Amino acid sequence: MRPDILANMPEVRVYSTKGCQYCRMVKAFLDRQRVAYENIDVGADPGKAEEMVELSGQFAVPVTVVGDEVIVGYDARRLNELFGSEKRGDVYDVIIIGGGPAGLTAGMYVARKNLRGILLTENIGGQATESWAIENYMGYRMVTGQELITKFEEQVRELHLHIELDSVVAIKKENNLFRVDTVSEQTFSGRSVILCSGVRPRWLGLEDEEKFIGHGESVCSTCDGPLFRNKVVAIVGGGNYALTTAIEMSDIARQVYLIVRSSIKCDDVYLKPYQEKENITTYRNYVVSALHGDQFLEAITIRERDTGEEIELPVDGLFLSIGHEPNTGFLDGLVELNETGQVVVDNNCHTSEPGIFAAGDITNINSNQVIIACGEGAKAALEAYSYVLKQE
Repeated sequence: MRPDILANMPEVRVYSTKGCQYCRMVKAFLDRQRVAYENIDVGADPGKAEEMVELSGQFAVPVTVVGDEVIVGYDARRLNELFGSEKRGDVYDVIIIGGGPAGLTAGMYVARKNLRGILLTENIGGQATESWAIENYMGYRMVTGQELITKFEEQVRELHLHIELDSVVAIKKENNLFRVDTVSEQTFSGRSVILCSGVRPRWLGLEDEEKFIGHGESVCSTCDGPLFRNKVVAIVGGGNYALTTAIEMSDIARQVYLIVRSSIKCDDVYLKPYQEKENITTYRNYVVSALHGDQFLEAITIRERDTGEEIELPVDGLFLSIGHEPNTGFLDGLVELNETGQVVVDNNCHTSEPGIFAAGDITNINSNQVIIACGEGAKAALEAYSYVLKQE
């Protein structure tokens, strides 16, 4: 950014929490553009959390204040409008879409092969950063998702690989190149593409649900959980992620309700700490049937699936852990998908379109595990390397 622009820049404040990947995206963008800002950890300061809610009307991070303007979430388009973005006309050997374990590992292998690569991602870490505890990754007895991804990112940033925090909206093939367009109206061209865009969380699909998103309802407990200290929260789900969220939130919130559609289906390692928590109340065979509140979520109605009995529970927050669906909306028929929307790949990460490879949770490979995603990312990068060499 030009010195004259920097001199006239309004005060910038970023309200964030330590575990929020979108907060890190905002701060990384500002750092890259050399914009000075004050970082305010609302998870550690309840007073600042109240200040943030009053300013934004949101019970979710990040919130960025630029002068008198309040920006909610990671709004790449608006940040680029305010602070500028680099426009590139270069052709990359490999464009990696997605910055989770698969994408970061692919990036490392692309850089090690001296390919000209760029990684486009909405966030660093993807779904892995939402994990309170990972106990099955070699080399670590137990590590949080955020800690593990931080190690991944540190290693990748030491290499010759450009990382662009942006959201991909479309891919098209033009002659022998792939054109990738982003939400901030940037365009990148590459000889090959590796799809690692992972999955996006499912919502309840209830009437008026949208008005409560960021106003009490969240799909990221590591991001927004610290805002609900000493409050009452509900968690929907019965798998590993729901159980670990309930366990961790029981140390933050005053009361935790766990709403399980059928039965708890988690690894045995989580059962004992879950059962030892006295402030977790579990409703099995219940679903959330309604949300209540004015500006913010104030209560939920849950319904027993067999009898139809309904119970209204006063809550301040609602965290969803009900599964994910492939993040493939931007592909628009470019590659073959299966009946569940996953990208179909062969054993070597090839898709139906030559030059496009895929790895991680976006694919039809069984078992969505961090360690498997890393291995698939490495394979995809090596296959892309071979493809680029043949094209040359």
